Amino acid sequence: MRLDDAIDGYLAHLARERGYSANTVRAYRGDLRSLAEHCERERVDAADGLDIEVLRDWLYASAEQGSGKSTIARRSAAARGLSRWIAANGGQDVAGRLRTPKRDRHLPRVLSRQAMDGVLTGLAAAAAEGDPVALRDLAVVELLYASALRVSELVGLDVDDIDLERLTVRVVGKGSKERVVPFGRPALDAVLDWMRTGRDQLASPAKQHPALFLGARGGRLGQRRVHELVTGLLEEVPGSGPHGPHTLRHTAATHLLDGGADLRAVQEMLGHASLGTTQIYTHVSLERLTEAYRTAHPRA
Repeated sequence: MRLDDAIDGYLAHLARERGYSANTVRAYRGDLRSLAEHCERERVDAADGLDIEVLRDWLYASAEQGSGKSTIARRSAAARGLSRWIAANGGQDVAGRLRTPKRDRHLPRVLSRQAMDGVLTGLAAAAAEGDPVALRDLAVVELLYASALRVSELVGLDVDDIDLERLTVRVVGKGSKERVVPFGRPALDAVLDWMRTGRDQLASPAKQHPALFLGARGGRLGQRRVHELVTGLLEEVPGSGPHGPHTLRHTAATHLLDGGADLRAVQEMLGHASLGTTQIYTHVSLERLTEAYRTAHPRA
């Protein structure tokens, strides 16, 4: 089997059978194309020409060219996955001993409760005028914060996915895994105002779209618009770190743990496959507690 054919087959497997997102498949494609170019320089054009030394040389060259630990870790994962796929299709798994460097783990940016309240209060004031876009934007941010959704999950919601009586929303997350997530009364009020007053003003009269959130042209709201909205809002909030929608997810998870929520319940709400991924928010909470202690305690 040619290496290029193996790569194409593996990427198709990730998309069709493993349910990987388009963004993840795109990242893996870039990584494995880099591997293919390295193999071409090494005169390796067949899948069975791969070996552990070729893979290690490729990762070393990537590091020498300035790739960070997170990129090297992802490339290692892509190579191991490709190698396993080749083995499942009659070849050999040569990447089992390929080590993954530990990633630098930075604590995510989290807004204080006061800062989050300020963001939502400003949006609510704008929505009070009845403008459909302002009503939608308030509902978007309320739901992102209330349910700790990924932006891809939010824009993928249909009207039928939200249960206004039980205050839950059905979400399709990474790997096409479905989960049901709760939300609170403020998010309910914002979503109801959007659906009753704003949505019909943006909906196309010629075609009723099933999406919960609509863009200016009546189609499904795009991820880019949500990024622009949240980034613009958070740029006005003091504090360093990312300004995008994922900051609201980090904030929601940390506020849940600050309020006494069980770690496994937060893991389920976020849709994390591993509890270790969720545990970073316990570090954020501890750091915030330590900072508050040093500021407030007379003998800190």
